[in-house]
This record gives sequence, C-alpha cells and structure tokens, in this order.
Amino acid sequence: MTISTRLNALWEYANPRKFLATTERVLPVLWLLTAVTLIGGLVWGFFFTPDDFRQGSTVKIIYVHVPSAFLATSAWFMMLVTSLVWLIRRHHVSALASRAAAPIGAVMTMIALITGAIWGQPMWGTWWEWDPRLTSFLVLFLFYLGYIALWEAIEDPDTAADLTSVLCLVGSVFAVLSRYAVYFWNQGLHQGASVLRAGAVTGADTTEKVSNVYAYPLLLSMVGFFLLFVALVFYRTGTEIRARRIKALLARERVNG
Repeated sequence: MTISTRLNALWEYANPRKFLATTERVLPVLWLLTAVTLIGGLVWGFFFTPDDFRQGSTVKIIYVHVPSAFLATSAWFMMLVTSLVWLIRRHHVSALASRAAAPIGAVMTMIALITGAIWGQPMWGTWWEWDPRLTSFLVLFLFYLGYIALWEAIEDPDTAADLTSVLCLVGSVFAVLSRYAVYFWNQGLHQGASVLRAGAVTGADTTEKVSNVYAYPLLLSMVGFFLLFVALVFYRTGTEIRARRIKALLARERVNG
C-alpha cells in the first residue's frame, strides 16, 4: 500500500458518519483499557510504592502531576494538527475534534498547575515561583480559556473554526515553551526529563533519573491518562457532530416553517 493510498484511507475518517460509526465501535474497548491502566497505575503508585527518602510520601503526586502536565501540552499539539487540517483541507471533523479537545486540555493544565503547587510547596518552600516552565504553563492555560471563549462567542461555526485555528497556531509557542522551557533557560526550579528519555528506565542513560520503583507505575499511569484523553476526545467530538446536525435540522425547519 502506497503512502498516498494510506493517506486517502485516513481522510475517510473526516466523514462525520464514518467517524461516528468507527468511534462507537472503538469507545467501549477504549473505556475498558482506560479504566484498567489508569486505575492500575494510580493504585500501584499510591499504595504499593515506598516513600522517597528525601521527599517522603509527597513524591507520589508524580502519578497525577506528570501525566496531566504531559497531556496539557500534548492536547494543544493535537489541536494544532487538527487546526492545520481544517485550515488546509476544510474538514469539519478536524475542527470539531480540536474544539472537543480544548476543555480536556484546559482541565489537564489546571490539574498540573494545582498539583505542581502542592508538590512544590514542601520541596521548594513556595506555592508559586515565576519559573520559566510554570509561567509558560500559566499562559498556556489562559490560551485554553481564550480558545474556548472564542468558540462560544462566534455564532458562525466556520468563522469560529478559522479564528480559533489561528489562535491555536499562536498558542503553540507557549505549548512548546511549557514542555521544553528547562532546555531553553538554565535558571529555573524544574529539572529536565527524567522518565520519557531514552535509557531513563533501562539505565542506559547514566544521568539522574526516576527510580524504576516509581517509573513503572508512572508509565502505566501516563498510558491511562493518554487513553482517557483519546476516549474523551472521541466522545466529545461525536457529541459536537450530533449537536451540529441538530442545529442544522432546526435551522432547516425554521426556514421551511
């Protein structure tokens, strides 16, 4: 199968009917996998790992903070891709998927900020510091709120999709800064990646890393959070498609009536 053939097959899911039919079959399995991995990772991490010799039991907030922070930026990158698809190909499902992902990404960003403050207070001695990553995360959260508000403020859906897509392009700068700020600035309280790095778990990388006793349940928790995000995006995108259909039917009835 050639690349063009695969791309054409992928574009078929831009058809709302096929997207709904596919997600309705996939979602039950996806919800099940989400429950198993998410509950398994959190229970393993919170109840079956020891306290850290320096951080004590506070370290266990890592099982919520790290996955939510990872998804906070990943959700925006997903929105960036779907926004570009909308601007280039004008596929409505991609615009609705971006809209569906925004509240999920906003919640993940808020969770990351709150859990980061809870974790940082005993470790750093402060609830908040204008650290490059913390600051860019806060700005990213404001972009999420602005993106959601812009969708709600504009009645014409195509115009709303156009403007929110442009906003998503601009906000992507802060999504990049949120994830890679520790590499752009030497100062700051955050350390670099210690789990999602080649050799971080296997030990091939000899720099500071998360101990395996914490890393394995953390990775399982991250898989669970990721599956939860995908399931919620599928579900909310389907809801957006159905809501648009209802609006179109009501508008048609008003015209005919």
